[in-house]
Amino acid sequence: MDWTSVFQTILPMLPAQYAGDIVSILTFLIATAALTMRFWKPPAAGSRMALLYKAVSALAQSRGWNTNAYQPDAKALMIPADASRAAEAARLGLDPASTHPRSSEPPRPLT
Repeated sequence: MDWTSVFQTILPMLPAQYAGDIVSILTFLIATAALTMRFWKPPAAGSRMALLYKAVSALAQSRGWNTNAYQPDAKALMIPADASRAAEAARLGLDPASTHPRSSEPPRPLT
């Protein structure tokens, strides 16, 4: 079920004042989370703040193209768009497969 269909089903059942208040509060929370993500440096992977960081990131709808390059449990290899990631990883002595932004672990050295 899509969230828009949930809103279309539930909001007409609420009085107009409450529906407007709910939408305003949700909009404020999402905007605050997005502003927080702009200035909050990602915590270390093992810290207690990593879970809170992921929750705020989800509330800010920070995913896909909007995802931060640095995450608590991943680190991307930041290179120019026209450069080869495999060539840059080899130059740094890293395994090219582990340097992908979507890899689930930090970049590891070549073995």
